[in-house]
Amino acid sequence: MNGNEMRVGLLAYGAIGDEHNRALGATAGLRLTAVCDTNPERLAAALALSPEIQTFVDATEMLNSGEIDLVVVSTPPNSHYSWAKAALTRGLNVVLEKPMALTTEQCDELIALSAQVDRLLVVYQNRRYDSDFVTLKNAIDSGLIGEVFHYESFVGGYSKPCSFWHSMADVSGGAIFDWGSHFIDQVLATIPSDVQHVSGLNQKRVWTHVTNADHAQVTITFTDGVQAIFTNTDLAAARKPKFYILGTEGALVGNWDPAAGTSVADLPAIITLHRSDGTQEVVTPAILTPYSFHASLVTYLNDRTPMAVTAQQSRDVVAIMEAAEKSALTNGTLISPELLRKSSTIHDHRLSMHV
Repeated sequence: MNGNEMRVGLLAYGAIGDEHNRALGATAGLRLTAVCDTNPERLAAALALSPEIQTFVDATEMLNSGEIDLVVVSTPPNSHYSWAKAALTRGLNVVLEKPMALTTEQCDELIALSAQVDRLLVVYQNRRYDSDFVTLKNAIDSGLIGEVFHYESFVGGYSKPCSFWHSMADVSGGAIFDWGSHFIDQVLATIPSDVQHVSGLNQKRVWTHVTNADHAQVTITFTDGVQAIFTNTDLAAARKPKFYILGTEGALVGNWDPAAGTSVADLPAIITLHRSDGTQEVVTPAILTPYSFHASLVTYLNDRTPMAVTAQQSRDVVAIMEAAEKSALTNGTLISPELLRKSSTIHDHRLSMHV
């Protein structure tokens, strides 16, 4: 670390590489100094935005280079554990793309190691910072619909899944892990209750060229009776709303924005408030501060200001997804995951970019 400037390396420069590159360039206290990828076209893309960086084709060489203080690991999920462990062992701070790892045991080992070496370990839960979700959460936190008792989120459509690692269960962890890492994290960030049990269901009906389920569903039941359901599907000829939240005094529905295009992955939602008297209105979108996650890295590393996203939260997301995958093997058997969070210790961490 050079003074108060954290030198950052990007391990793999995939689809999200430019996003991190731009964020680092816009965040005081962070400087991109190295990028590693085996694809020369991706290294060229990184250099186009940051021509002063050093490039590597060997990840271990970059970790050993002495050129970085923090590494962002964007490799496929089944390698997150090994690369995070390698980085922490070398005294580097670590930001992981989702999910943290593919098992709770691996997550616990990484958390213990990060504490042992006194280095940051955190997952880039970027969907926690999506405008539609922040708008939704602000509305819920303000009591706009009373007490939430039913929460649904949905992603997908009817389309042939890609043939890349995202769709292969041994690499991605499965359909539940792929998008569940985002949407289940949003559930846990919104509903403060303790989890009683989880059930999962995977269906393989049409797409035989990949091993992820064609249709996956996770149901989380909390100790106070609140229930959350997440669906990820490539078999939905008719899409459900992205969000459907019921409260004791109204409802919030997040309908897909037709003006945003047809790509399922990144379609935002328009959040509409439905009141108990039958009236409704579109909720004004939250105003966001760009790159809030990256800015929070700096304040944490400089003075240990707590981050809104923690490794323990992302570990619990993995625990729920792991339980759901296990449940799905027997068509939805109820399983109670071991979570670190308890409702008595949960506080309302309002993100810094909230209105």
